[in-house]
Amino acid sequence: MKDTVLIVEDDRDIMEVVTIMLGREGFKVLKATNGKEAIEEIAKRPDLIILDVMLPDMDGFTVCRRIRQESLAPVLFLTAKTGVQDKTEGLEAGGDDYLVKPFFQEELRARIRALLRRYENYRGKDQNEPRDHYMEVGRFRVSEDFNEVLKDGKQISMTDIEYRILKLLMQYRNKIFSIQNIYESVWEKPYFYDANNTVMVHIRRLRMAIEDDPKKPVYIRTEWGRGYRFVSE
Repeated sequence: MKDTVLIVEDDRDIMEVVTIMLGREGFKVLKATNGKEAIEEIAKRPDLIILDVMLPDMDGFTVCRRIRQESLAPVLFLTAKTGVQDKTEGLEAGGDDYLVKPFFQEELRARIRALLRRYENYRGKDQNEPRDHYMEVGRFRVSEDFNEVLKDGKQISMTDIEYRILKLLMQYRNKIFSIQNIYESVWEKPYFYDANNTVMVHIRRLRMAIEDDPKKPVYIRTEWGRGYRFVSE
């Protein structure tokens, strides 16, 4: 089956360029020119959303929060803003990655492929693969083959990035991972300075998902000046 990509963009030129590129790559394309249309298109269950930050009816961050109520599909923000605060807000809203305009088609294509590859692993797309490899650590049971995270027997919903970070830390529990280690292992891209903020935002979101009190984390500990580690009870 073809992967489906939803493009949310009010700039007709960008919409046309990205649509043509995706068509050549063999993707099925859904289109929306504002936030309201984007939220309606989520019912068609796209595999990935390319989301402009500046939309005529609501900002992309608001749209992303609404999308996250219904879908865990990766969200790639397109933004003309380069400030750290804007990027942080996108990640806090539930985005997985961002690309600054203007961009090269080759970079957009690479980002899309990487996000979809991780998402397919996260969902366990191949229904013929066995799904019985789990890590059981304290109150947690985490699949090693596809996304399933249970705490005290109850499933926890999280994005593929959060799942991959948790799985990495749990596989090597008590080992300290630097931000560079986490970024290069999970995002599968070379580390750069702004990646610090990206990792910290996702760690914060992950703590909100698994900790009893995210402000007093028990499982994902910060080792100041060194990184993060998972500590089992």
